[in-house]
Order: sequence, then C-alpha cells, then structure tokens
Amino acid sequence: MAESLTTEVLRDAIRRLSAQAESCADELSAIDGALGDGDLGVTLVRGMRSVAEQADDLPPDLGAALLQCAKALVSLSGSTYGTLLATGVMSAAKAVRGRTEVGWRETADLLGGALEAMQRRGKAELGDKTVLDAVAATVEALRLAETPDAMLPAARQAVREAIAEFRDRAARQGRARMFGENSVGKDDPGMVAWLRLLEGLA
Repeated sequence: MAESLTTEVLRDAIRRLSAQAESCADELSAIDGALGDGDLGVTLVRGMRSVAEQADDLPPDLGAALLQCAKALVSLSGSTYGTLLATGVMSAAKAVRGRTEVGWRETADLLGGALEAMQRRGKAELGDKTVLDAVAATVEALRLAETPDAMLPAARQAVREAIAEFRDRAARQGRARMFGENSVGKDDPGMVAWLRLLEGLA
C-alpha cells in the first residue's frame, strides 16, 4: 500500500468507491426497502458518481481536495445518509487543510473527528443502530491495528461484527425507528453500506 494518504491515493480510492457503489446498489436498496425508502443504493451511486467526476481536478492540498468531495456529495445526495457522509468528509477536510500528505496512523483520529461531526449533525447517539455505530467500530479498529497494512482488514471485520451485534436490536433513529420491534432481526442499511464501501477499498 502507499506510505501515506495523498491526493493521488484519494483519487484511486474514489474510483474504487464509485465502482463499488454501482455494484452493490441493488443490494443496498433492497435492504433499505425493509426499513426505509428503498433508495439508499441509488443515493450512494449518485453521490459517488458526483465525487468521481471531480477526481481528476482535485488539488494537491488534501484539505481542499476533501472539501471538494464533500461539496460534490452535498450537491446530489439529497438524503440524510449523503448529508452525514458529506459532514464527515468536511470535518476531515478542515483537519488536514494545507497538507499534502497524511500518515495512515492519523486516519483514526480524522475519522473520530468526522464521527463527532456526524453525531452532531444527525442528532443521534451511538447504540441507536445507525451508520454511526459502524463508523465507531471502524475508528476503534483503526486505533488497535498493529500495522498500517492491518488497518483496513481490521476495520472491515469490526464493522461485520457490529452489524451482527445490532441485528437483533430495534432501530432508534431515522425512518427505521418507525418500524419499532419489526426492525429487530434486520440489518441497518447504513451500516451495511459503510461495510460495502470499506470492502470497495480492498
């Protein structure tokens, strides 16, 4: 893997994430249909397409590059999920403004800051069975990984375990909470989408 996060690495990640969104769109929309509007897959595809269209024009400054990505997500997503992702990316953009390189070990803190920003924006708590629980599991896994190469595999495994842990809980946020006890036994669409994005970075 690359020694650190740069705009060039970010470009490659965006292309991978965009392709992954296309490949799992139907699955995510089906899962979302059980607890929501059924449009999560389409939302993710549109958002990632918008970001991918910006990839070649991203500047070397990582903060500026991430801010451009966040704006692209906001412009087309029109959903709570897209807004939360954009909020997290914007938080990371502010944290690395003016830098052209970020070490992999710093990514846990960047994602931790993004998680806090997403919580504030979404007015949700950890444990509510939302994407925030998947992000929190990712942050913890990144911090505990012994080497940079182990970070992404550890994060994917942690999110899989989080999805399994929350499966038999009732949703307490968003449209899914209206399903009450009927949400028990069903995976949260946002958590699954987060896992699929991590898998796309493999």
